[in-house]
Amino acid sequence: MSTVSEYRYRVPEKADGLLLQDYFQNCLGFSRRIVIDLKKGGLSVNGAHRRMVDPVYAGDEIVLTLGEEEEPNLIPNPDLPVSILYEDRDLTAMVKPAGMSVHPCTLYYDDTVGNWFAAHYQGADGRGIAFRPLYRLDRDTTGIVVAAKNTLSAGMLMGHLRKVYYAVAEGYVEEDSGTIDAPLVRVPGSIITRKVDFAREDAQRAVTHYQVLRRGNGHTLLSFHLETGRTHQIRVHMAYIGHPLAGDTLYGGHDTLIKTQALHCGEVTIPAVAALEREEMTLSCPLPEEMARLVDL
Repeated sequence: MSTVSEYRYRVPEKADGLLLQDYFQNCLGFSRRIVIDLKKGGLSVNGAHRRMVDPVYAGDEIVLTLGEEEEPNLIPNPDLPVSILYEDRDLTAMVKPAGMSVHPCTLYYDDTVGNWFAAHYQGADGRGIAFRPLYRLDRDTTGIVVAAKNTLSAGMLMGHLRKVYYAVAEGYVEEDSGTIDAPLVRVPGSIITRKVDFAREDAQRAVTHYQVLRRGNGHTLLSFHLETGRTHQIRVHMAYIGHPLAGDTLYGGHDTLIKTQALHCGEVTIPAVAALEREEMTLSCPLPEEMARLVDL
C-alpha cells in the first residue's frame, strides 16, 4: 500500500525570481509552519534539491513528495468496526461507531479510530502514515471522521471543513429553526461536563444553528451547523432549551430507547484548495438505525 503523496507545481510568470519560501506562501497560500515542515525533506525543483531561500523562475517544476519517511505513532489495531467512506491523495474519511474515541488517551489507548488508521496504512516494513484527524467527535457520537494524510493537507484543510450534525432530541422542539447563542463553561469539579453560564468571565461564546427535520414518537430530528466548536456544544445547548438528546444521560436525556447520545456527524464539506488541486466536495453518511428508529424513519 503506497503511503506517498506527490504534489507538482509549475512556477508562473508572476512568480519569476521569487524566493522558494515566498512562492509557497504568497502564491500557494502555505502557512509559515508548513514551509518550515517542508524543510525536512521531500522537496525538489527541476529534479534537484533547492533551499527555501533560493529563487525559483517561471517554468520551474516543483515536486513535493510527502509521507514516505513516516512511521505509525499509534498501536496498530485492525480489528475495529471502522469503515472507509472515501479516500484520496490528501485525506481519508472514516465512519466511526458509538463507543469509540477518535484519538487514544489514558483509558482508551489501543481501540480508537487512530489505532485502526495505523493498522490500515501500515506497510510490510512497518512504515505508514501518521494519524492527523482534522477534528474530533465525542466517544459516543457517530459519523464521519476525516484525517489528513500528510502535513501539507493537514495544514491546508485544518479548521476549514464544514460539518452538519444530526441529532434526535427528546420532546417536540417548537420552532422549526433557530439559533442558540449561550456561553459554555466547565462544571466545577468535573473535567468533562459543561453548562451554560452567562455570568462567569471565563465562559466561551457558543453559537448553534438548528433546523427541525421531523417530529414523531415524542422526539425531534434536527440538523445543526456550529458557528463555534465547543466541547459538548450541541448536547449542552439542547438540554439548555429543554430538549436533551435521546440517550444523553449526562445532560438529562433517557437511555431507555437508545444507550448513547443520539448525535451523528452526517455531512462534511471539504473546501476547494488550489494548492492541493482540489475542488469542493461533500461527503455524507446516513443516520445509524438506532437513531432513525426514534422518529420512525
